[in-house]
Amino acid sequence: MPFIAIDFEASCLPQYGRSFPIEVGIASPFGWSRSWLIRRHADWMGWQWRRDAEAVHGISLDRLHREGLEAEQVASQLRGAIGDYEVVADSRLDDYWSRTLFDAVGQSSHIPVNSISDWPEFQAIGAACMEAAIAAADAAGRRRHRAEDDALWLARLMTELGLDRRAELASINARSSPSLRQFAIAR
Repeated sequence: MPFIAIDFEASCLPQYGRSFPIEVGIASPFGWSRSWLIRRHADWMGWQWRRDAEAVHGISLDRLHREGLEAEQVASQLRGAIGDYEVVADSRLDDYWSRTLFDAVGQSSHIPVNSISDWPEFQAIGAACMEAAIAAADAAGRRRHRAEDDALWLARLMTELGLDRRAELASINARSSPSLRQFAIAR
């Protein structure tokens, strides 16, 4: 199944208080991407906003109020953009923020976000291959801690690792010897 990389930026990390999503970005391995600023939902009033988080992502509450879209609009457009794709992030926290977004708009069915670290194909990648893929993703010169750029970085990393061919790899794994599986995963 094809994938979409996703990243959320948030008001703070959960260990500092109740956090809410402020930006979400998605990217495909085919090069398209999109992001949305999310205006603070009424359900999130009183939830934690940390200046140190703002310093990292560079998005102020004032900017969210001026430029952000209503959470309902973001949830609807995000669901439409993702369609039937598998959604993957580099952190399990992104699933928490997806739930937070969809809960606020009254949708009990959120977009499930899988962590790349849970994929067996990812776990099987050697250190040298991982370092080369990270270097290639870093070479694109994206801004870190902005949702769309972080999603583009992850999509590039997954492509460099050959994980954009995950369905093909699963098919190979199902019908091949262990040595061929290792070759296909190591790429």
